[in-house]
Amino acid sequence: MQSTGTIFVWPAPQLVSMFALTAETSKKKSIPSASNADKIILDLCGGSGSWSKPYVDAGYDVRVVTFPDGDVRTYKPPPNVHGILAAPPCTEFSIARNHTIDRDFESGMEIVNACLDIIKKCEPKWWALENPAGHLTKFLGEPRYTFQPWWFGDGWSKRTMLWGEFNPPIRKYAKFTDCPQIEGLYIRPGRKVPSIAFNHKNHKRFIRAFDSFEAIDDAAFRAITSPAFAQSFFIQNP
Repeated sequence: MQSTGTIFVWPAPQLVSMFALTAETSKKKSIPSASNADKIILDLCGGSGSWSKPYVDAGYDVRVVTFPDGDVRTYKPPPNVHGILAAPPCTEFSIARNHTIDRDFESGMEIVNACLDIIKKCEPKWWALENPAGHLTKFLGEPRYTFQPWWFGDGWSKRTMLWGEFNPPIRKYAKFTDCPQIEGLYIRPGRKVPSIAFNHKNHKRFIRAFDSFEAIDDAAFRAITSPAFAQSFFIQNP
């Protein structure tokens, strides 16, 4: 790990290789558990728990570590973690943020690095770190996978990046017009696809897939992971 000022950054070219499992370790971890209840999934900075919900529904031992009750900077992970989902706050990295506002990359990377430290310590079978398209590439390099929610059946845009060791989910729709449409979402003039970044908490009522999740404000609403993507990710990473 190298330091840029006081911001600690995992070297981008080595990000994935640092956590790659050896053939021996991978073989050992591929032995199936007696049941899903034996498989621990950490949902770091999990917010509403939307990304990990398919694992909860399938009976996994899911542990959501999120503010205000949980802090990844002080969290002590249990042994034998099966998989890790990490979604550190995008506040300092998102390109959707007002460009006139100063960014605090140091505080943003503190959370990102805390997530990566937990991943390194646990050596899970698979892991993924998510953030909307933005400035996190300056610190982690190019993502392994980038997607839009509508690729999987959720009718809005939110270009999202994933880093990690995981099996990519299988895209379902090649064109937005083939994806189920959601009436009521705001579409900016000149655009054809509603962006979640320009919709608000009061639009949650139009997205029935969000009915299971709480959103206390616009930021929480926009942070809810696409349920269709989450299900597709789960299928490829049991």
